[in-house]
Amino acid sequence: MSDATKNKAAGLRDFEHSLPMELLKAREAAMARFRPMLRDHGLTEQQWRAIRALADYDRIDASELARRSLLLAPSLTRILQHLEGEKLVKRLSDANDQRRSVLTLTARGRKLFGEVAPDSAALYEDIESRFGTGRMATLYELLEEFHRAI
Repeated sequence: MSDATKNKAAGLRDFEHSLPMELLKAREAAMARFRPMLRDHGLTEQQWRAIRALADYDRIDASELARRSLLLAPSLTRILQHLEGEKLVKRLSDANDQRRSVLTLTARGRKLFGEVAPDSAALYEDIESRFGTGRMATLYELLEEFHRAI
């Protein structure tokens, strides 16, 4: 009995068509479009995720940033050290709790965001034109429903 036959007998899908693999393939297809653009701006995808999240919030603490950007705390710590060293992000004391620090983009960080955002938006437009506006909206809805259900 072949391994594929054993897997089917065990109730497993084809490896290539398993949910994790299909999600990874979709992610890689999308990120293959974004990585060269990010590289041109001197950013990794994780750095951009942190900057992108920081751009949406005036001030945010590291744990909330990790949650919103889906970055593990140790990775985010290294990313933030780099972004702080590049003077793109700064730490401030929380006005309500001096023991707590919050993160914010610096003027330089906001400038970089302003340079990358139009390139990112253009890639989104291209992806949407290839896949279809309605299908993209449906995909976003389905992924959100999937996330909530699981």
